[in-house]
Amino acid sequence: MGILSWIIFGLIAGAIAKFILPGRDPGGIIVTILIGVVGGLLGGWISSQFGGQGVTGFSFMSFVWAVIGSLILLIAYRLVFNRSRS
Repeated sequence: MGILSWIIFGLIAGAIAKFILPGRDPGGIIVTILIGVVGGLLGGWISSQFGGQGVTGFSFMSFVWAVIGSLILLIAYRLVFNRSRS
């Protein structure tokens, strides 16, 4: 259930990260969803590094970590994209 939970969290977290950091991103909604899913996994990994228990189901803190991971990836994606475009 852990990985599946992070994927579901990631889908929602990607949408929220896009809402928090609006702007034009190449790839549209598909890239945003992928960033959200990978960001959810990243958030789970970061949580476990700080002593978190991982995902045992849907909880508020798990969701927060998924959004944090998605925001990190969205910012990194924009930095890489903007540099390659310049």
